[in-house]
Amino acid sequence: MDIQTIKMKELPKQDRPRERLLEHGSEYLSNQELLAILLGTGIKRENVHQLAEKVLQHFEGLKLLKDVTIEELMEIKGIGQVKGVNILAAVEFGKRIHQFKETERYVIRSPEDGANYVMEEMRSLKQEHFVTLFLNTKNQVVHRHTTFIGSLNASIVHPREVFREAIKRAAASIICVHNHPSGDPSPSQEDIHVTKRLVESGKLVGIELLDHLIIGDHTFISLKEKGYL
Repeated sequence: MDIQTIKMKELPKQDRPRERLLEHGSEYLSNQELLAILLGTGIKRENVHQLAEKVLQHFEGLKLLKDVTIEELMEIKGIGQVKGVNILAAVEFGKRIHQFKETERYVIRSPEDGANYVMEEMRSLKQEHFVTLFLNTKNQVVHRHTTFIGSLNASIVHPREVFREAIKRAAASIICVHNHPSGDPSPSQEDIHVTKRLVESGKLVGIELLDHLIIGDHTFISLKEKGYL
């Protein structure tokens, strides 16, 4: 049977849920409007809002929809396989988000903890990698980011890049790490200079540089322990 559909763009602008979501945010949309976005189109003599309302009424709102099957959805006039699959996928995705639990985060309480976290990956690198570890208030690693690859240079390792990412990740503090491909972690004057710049920049933005670790071959040096922080 040929069903003439009513498309979202044919609705008055103020009634288009996509536009309302973009302007106000998804939290301001009703269940009906969110479902209308998933459905995309209505059917002959029934626009997408009416179709969404019919689906919600059929399943008593969200109560029964969370355990719906494709067969049950397709019993509703206007819900074909494509629309049914879209709804099922959204329901399952919502379940997975609700059930998601973060794995236990790595805690750094000492220079050894920080070095152990990156040692196996960084000790054999053929080029210098400058990595930043972003920590929360419990000293748990919430994110790691490779800021640059190449010889350490103050003009390249700019505090702006390091702390912009720290602010984005809502980090309470950071630990910077880089490797010496030679295997010798002894700090250079450039290493010390970069560290001091990062310390001062951290003070300005309120995000402390806890340490700067230099990774060698199965060995490391903490610039904090050396008195440079």
